[in-house]
Amino acid sequence: MEMLQVNQVSKVYGTKLAYRALSGISLSVEEGEFVGIMGPSGSGKTTLLNMIATIDMPTSGSVLINGSDPHKLRRNELARFRRRELGFVFQDFNLLHTLTVAENIVLPLTLEGSSMAVMKERLTAVTRKLGIDAIADKRVYEISGGQAQRVAIARAIIHQPKLLLADEPTGNLDSKAARDVMQTLETINQQDLTTMLLVTHDAVAASYCSRVVFIKDGKPFAEIHRGEHRQAFFQNIIDTLSLLGGDASDLSTIRLQ
Repeated sequence: MEMLQVNQVSKVYGTKLAYRALSGISLSVEEGEFVGIMGPSGSGKTTLLNMIATIDMPTSGSVLINGSDPHKLRRNELARFRRRELGFVFQDFNLLHTLTVAENIVLPLTLEGSSMAVMKERLTAVTRKLGIDAIADKRVYEISGGQAQRVAIARAIIHQPKLLLADEPTGNLDSKAARDVMQTLETINQQDLTTMLLVTHDAVAASYCSRVVFIKDGKPFAEIHRGEHRQAFFQNIIDTLSLLGGDASDLSTIRLQ
């Protein structure tokens, strides 16, 4: 079943000096898929993710999540939809420094008014799964970047969203922490069948996906599938990025470990 359908979506900013960020992009993602989106800076990756996240509205075309168009919901219904159906992981973690790790993780359940019993049960399950139960009572400033991103992932999945959206989740991490985080996301995808969409510059991070879609100048450029070997997939990603062009800084120079 299709979890996500992006149908001929375009996005134009401004009126007089209009800037077209996306031009007729279509994308479908099956339930349980783990899809990467790559492209040079300014290609429209984050714009596309923001449309799917319902943070931004398409100028034309439609975005369907589980068969319905969340952009047609009223503001309070949309806020509830975003809170219940979607999970978000960002480059800069977006954790609240005044709260403990545990308090950060249960925030989506707190907003939903869940019972203490449900919160405790879900918190225990998710911190064990991500190997962060030992740091649950620490403050955010007391933990490493890799741990902080795992806390952010725990917060993103505690309410069991249908779709997890990750925007450059390894952008602020060293290569070992980045691999740990990507292995964590891959495990969640495989065990819980959570549908995932990852925007990344990093070919190593993208190699954990089952499929990578490349966009350039707001248009689809190429699409490649993982197959059996991650090493071959990684090389495919590197080759496609070099065809794509863009800044040298956009290309990951790290070799796959």
